[in-house]
Amino acid sequence: MSLSLEQALAARIGAASGQPFHPERRRTLHGGCINHALVLESGARGYFVKLNSPERLTMFEAEAEGLETLAGAAAIRVPRPICCGLAEGHSFLAMEYLALDGRLDPVRAAHGLAALHRTSAEHHGWHRDNTIGSTPQHNAPCADWTEFWRERRLRPQLELAAAQGHCGTLQRAGERLLLGVDALLDHAPTPSLLHGDLWGGNIGATTDGTPVIFDPAVYHGDRETDLAMTELFGGFGPAFHAAYREAWPLAPGYAIRKTLYNLYHVLNHLNLFGGGYRQQAQGMIEQLLAELG
Repeated sequence: MSLSLEQALAARIGAASGQPFHPERRRTLHGGCINHALVLESGARGYFVKLNSPERLTMFEAEAEGLETLAGAAAIRVPRPICCGLAEGHSFLAMEYLALDGRLDPVRAAHGLAALHRTSAEHHGWHRDNTIGSTPQHNAPCADWTEFWRERRLRPQLELAAAQGHCGTLQRAGERLLLGVDALLDHAPTPSLLHGDLWGGNIGATTDGTPVIFDPAVYHGDRETDLAMTELFGGFGPAFHAAYREAWPLAPGYAIRKTLYNLYHVLNHLNLFGGGYRQQAQGMIEQLLAELG
């Protein structure tokens, strides 16, 4: 990172926080596949900063607003956003730095997530679009959950897959599935406040064990979508799922809906990364079509 960029970020953080900030330590973090990330620290103050190209600013603005929305529910800890904007040819999002070096308590995490989900809204969706990874996520509000999931989630991912050359069997099966979504989503869930991208890499714990969720793709919808994703890539474990069900039991039919909800994320991974996700998506679609008979 250039000195001019660091100085620009420090100035913006100082102005937003109301206290001048002069970094004494800086660390580049690795592991993300979308943004560059670093930590700037001075004394006890620390900030986590994401960087990307200028055209990604709206992505950071939506993420900052999502973090504020989650924090407003006062259910589970999230990093507090400080500011976002443009600096030295980069878009950026700065938030408080939380050292996630503690051991996650699955029961506390599950109860916190259930409390978050009890924050509800009138419609499914959100007041603005955001992203899932770096893919646009459409959140135009909708009163009908089945319509929302079909038109705001599955159809855009299938259309993007087709645009990227994933046609043939995947698209034919996908179109059949879209026609059957009404039969698979046989309940009318409350529009719960959702993290939206809750895989194991987006949850951690502070030194004292406080659960923290981050990197959200916020909207209101069926709480089962968050639960389904916790099972997609693992990392949460039986104690977490048992504690959530104790706090708020799930409706019958979740096992089928889980596959439909996770298909959205697998299709998104296909669109972002390609590779073996096509075969996985195809298998999930075939499984769901078999349920339709």
